[in-house]
Amino acid sequence: MRSLYFTCLVLLALAPAAFAAPVAGSEPLKIKSDTLHADNEKKTATFEGKVVARQGDLTLYADRLVISYSGAERELSRVEAFGNVRILQGNRQASGAHAIYETKASRILLDGSPKVLQGEDVITGKLITYYVKEQRSVVTGGPNERVEAVIHPGGKDAGAKP
Repeated sequence: MRSLYFTCLVLLALAPAAFAAPVAGSEPLKIKSDTLHADNEKKTATFEGKVVARQGDLTLYADRLVISYSGAERELSRVEAFGNVRILQGNRQASGAHAIYETKASRILLDGSPKVLQGEDVITGKLITYYVKEQRSVVTGGPNERVEAVIHPGGKDAGAKP
């Protein structure tokens, strides 16, 4: 039972933690896209068209990625991914139509049929919220969509650390 609980926690933390990694990592962040629109007045950089962002062993795919920054030091304030969002790291992946990382709130939101997978284990819902500093997650359902977890106890990934 303890292993099952740990597996659930790992799955709940996967997508948002993976999304936060490009922001906090010390390795260079490499982004490829069809176009880049930088707006110094609005303090945004928008990457569009087959966006691929890589840092270390983490890869984020999206149709569009908007990075917002603030202050003279251009500190990152928000990262938002739109359309066909996929986050891959090892045997873990997360997907959804939309993801937001809010740096001040240290919160990541994944919506649009969000799904987190590790090996054969899956968690889905209407919205997955990950509180980075607290290392806790909340998965909520909606009127027509309930939270669902499929856990394979004792599988090859049981108890594996993220």
